[in-house]
Amino acid sequence: TGTPAFFVHAAEAGHGDLGMITRDDVVLALSNSGQSDELLTIIPLIKRRGAKLIALTGNPDSTLAKEADVHLNAGVPQEACPLNLAPTASTTAALALGDALAVALLDARGFDEQDFARAHPGGALGRKLLIHVSDVMRTGNDLPAVSDTDSFSDMLAEISRKSMGMTAILGRGKKVVGIFTDGDLRRTLERKPDIRALRITDVMKRNPHTIAPHKLAAEALELMERHKINQLLVATETGELVGALNMHDLFRAKVI
Repeated sequence: TGTPAFFVHAAEAGHGDLGMITRDDVVLALSNSGQSDELLTIIPLIKRRGAKLIALTGNPDSTLAKEADVHLNAGVPQEACPLNLAPTASTTAALALGDALAVALLDARGFDEQDFARAHPGGALGRKLLIHVSDVMRTGNDLPAVSDTDSFSDMLAEISRKSMGMTAILGRGKKVVGIFTDGDLRRTLERKPDIRALRITDVMKRNPHTIAPHKLAAEALELMERHKINQLLVATETGELVGALNMHDLFRAKVI
């Protein structure tokens, strides 16, 4: 939820850890019975510090429930335990109530995807929300590109040198006018043309899919999967080529 939080063991709180709690904190105390000696010992001290107290118990008539500023009732008619002793159904109810509390707080604070990503940069979800196309795209000498006036053999040499399985085709002002891939080469050769007479503009795929560098890498992945392509050109709003990426780049960045 973007709210700083930490766990304090009730028994250890009575031996120094209570010092972590200040008047600006809200304490969420969990106890099925609401009569835990460890909790009841420190509740007066927590309230004396000025911290607010939310109690989540299975007994609204318990001491903990009555001492709390807010009580959340997680009581159940019967435990799943055949002896009706071990907390089983009640722990599930407490977990669900805790989730509901977290989601309500998330909504109240306006917590969004970017907040989530900043708090979870090491996880897969965080990476998908933090890594941009500009972070993974190939540029400079690693970027395969030829002019639409170059020869067919020049284009093949560029594809071979850059090892991306394709090359961008550029027109005036370095703007993207097409793309030519390994797959396009195979389809071209199946027609058994006169290679020496081929022009790039005759075989290139016009109006290729592109993506802006500021977009999320996850959006690039979605675009590639939707159109069943393995390479994607990166261009500005005016169509100028600035980079390129393929599935291997996304895999290395752990976007996939």
